[in-house]
Amino acid sequence: MAQQTKKQKVLAGLDREKLYTVDEALAMLRLYAAKFDETVEVAMNLGVDPRHADQMVRGMVSLPSGTGKDVRVAVFARGDNAEKALAAGADRVGAEDLMEDMQAGNLNYDRVIATPDMMAVVGRLGKVLGPKGLMPNPKLGTVTPNVAQAVKDAKGGQVEFRVEKLGIIHSGIGKLSFDDAALKANFVALTGAVVKAKPAGSKGKYVRKVSITSSMGPGLKLDLAEIAGA
Repeated sequence: MAQQTKKQKVLAGLDREKLYTVDEALAMLRLYAAKFDETVEVAMNLGVDPRHADQMVRGMVSLPSGTGKDVRVAVFARGDNAEKALAAGADRVGAEDLMEDMQAGNLNYDRVIATPDMMAVVGRLGKVLGPKGLMPNPKLGTVTPNVAQAVKDAKGGQVEFRVEKLGIIHSGIGKLSFDDAALKANFVALTGAVVKAKPAGSKGKYVRKVSITSSMGPGLKLDLAEIAGA
């Protein structure tokens, strides 16, 4: 009952029309923080229709302050590449054995990486990995001969962003326990990467709305002046 009352107070005190700076929004989220370390998330409404191939927005960005979560990485590789992936911190490395494990439903991974020579094996997992957004993709750097660097990037704060069918990108930018400077650095990195990824098919205003929230906090609209290049 106390949590519900707290949330009601938060909502009652919010100005729905106010456009916050990132600093103001983070201060507001901290004011109503829960008892656990909440994830801070950003939502960007874009002027695109991802049903058209020339309006798809997708990419990778390295968050300079990390994500605050333990990223589980699986790698399809053999021989020296398998050893390098393990040395870099991969949680699971394999070939046909890993494919069979995934086909059996063991998909507790945040990133799947593969060397180019393993794609014949990985290709059989399209219906398994595709719906979860885990299918290795050379455009995203998850099909690469340099698996060690790919694993380090994934573990070190690299995240994927992809526009949803309604033209919205959602992405976490860290934990509420991060200081403001760390969260703001991640915010700048994410929004900058999305702006840079503007597709040729996008017409009119590209970044239309941006909001920030925490796991249990209110959604706060941000001033678009906070987004460089928007």
